Amino acid sequence: MHAPPGSATLHAGWRARLKAMFGGGSEAALTNRLAGTIFIIRVVSAALAYLSQVLLARWMGGADYGTYVYVWTWVLLLGSMLDFGFAVSCQKIIPEYRSAGAHALLRGFLSGSRLACFAASAAVALGLAGLVRALSPWLDAAAIVPLYLGCLTLPAFVVANTQDGIARSHDWMRLGLMPQFIVRQSLIMGFTAGAVLLGCQLGAVTAMIASCAAVWIAMAGQMILLNRRLKATVDPGPKAYDFRSWLATSLPIMMVEGFYLLLSYIDVLVLQHYRSAQEVGVYFAVIKTLALVSFIHYAMSAVTAHRFSEYHAAGDKARLAAYLSHAIKWTFWPSLAATLVLLALGKPLLWLFGPQFVGGTDIMAIAAIGLVVRAAIGPVERLLNMLGQQNLCALAYALAFAVNFLLCVALVPRFGGLGAAAATSLALTFETALLFWITRRRLGLHVLAFGNSG
Repeated sequence: MHAPPGSATLHAGWRARLKAMFGGGSEAALTNRLAGTIFIIRVVSAALAYLSQVLLARWMGGADYGTYVYVWTWVLLLGSMLDFGFAVSCQKIIPEYRSAGAHALLRGFLSGSRLACFAASAAVALGLAGLVRALSPWLDAAAIVPLYLGCLTLPAFVVANTQDGIARSHDWMRLGLMPQFIVRQSLIMGFTAGAVLLGCQLGAVTAMIASCAAVWIAMAGQMILLNRRLKATVDPGPKAYDFRSWLATSLPIMMVEGFYLLLSYIDVLVLQHYRSAQEVGVYFAVIKTLALVSFIHYAMSAVTAHRFSEYHAAGDKARLAAYLSHAIKWTFWPSLAATLVLLALGKPLLWLFGPQFVGGTDIMAIAAIGLVVRAAIGPVERLLNMLGQQNLCALAYALAFAVNFLLCVALVPRFGGLGAAAATSLALTFETALLFWITRRRLGLHVLAFGNSG
């Protein structure tokens, strides 16, 4: 059969578009390729995480799974804050040092940032373990040992986050993300599956042992590979340390990241306080299912941060505005499409966790609203952090967190998971409006998928 008239032209047109979007040498094409790489890694990671969460929920039962989710949420929250902002600030500091030829400071930062994060997080972990011991008479007995294991996990988790940021600053996306999102998740799944095959009773303690071991192993392997790459890229020589300047840049960013994480996890923590572990498990399954939408935002944020810093340092506002507009559109439209697909498939996806999880479809619909609204302004929080507006960005997240917390406390006791989802979506909408206003007023940029920046 012959191709219909005009089909060759149509196919050629699509090939040209795809080549322009992904295959060219332009900044936009490079950004799309790197963001695509990150997105693929996160999707594969999500598939592994989803499978592991499904298996854990079925192997452990509702109560133990809820306890594990509660402890792991604390690890994710604290572990992502205890890098003191270095995981993000390195995407500002490293490009600036490279541009200025400050090689001694660059070498000092590459090693000093990781050592400082490890020492500080280890000290905090010891303090938290002491706190768990002091509060043990008032804590759920089943959560005490998992909480100790969570403390042991924290230093490795923090160093891995910092190494991720260093790798991303060099466009080594696979090195930055694979250990955390593929290797770690595969190890958790492998260790827990091995425990089940050996006939062990898989409870929250066993699952946390597996998770702790996976975090440490993945971090150590990443450190070896990253040091090899850096040795080949950065010339040897003396090191200079400017911790005061690094902290002055990093701590406000830590506040941004900290309030963002609190905004992300406070719903689970409040739900745990007011409702049963079984209900927490259902809510967490919904959040995991919707994670694909967040991955798109994460991918674009990871790629663009250090480029925002480069273009700002060069004083090229037109180039910055065009690049930002591209990033926003490539965040929003794929996020909207992914949300619609997930909502359409919500019931069968939740059924994978168990029949009792299917009731979370209404929660999913409400939670999805906030994610789509946030995607409408793209990675604007990274823009503000890289362009010296991190204090205002932190204030916006602090206010959004306060709104989320108050709404959760008001709605969760009565409405459970539905109330948590509604509170979070309303808080994300409030946060989006604040960030839009700050960027418009302070930088003169229109950051919305439906308009032109500039």
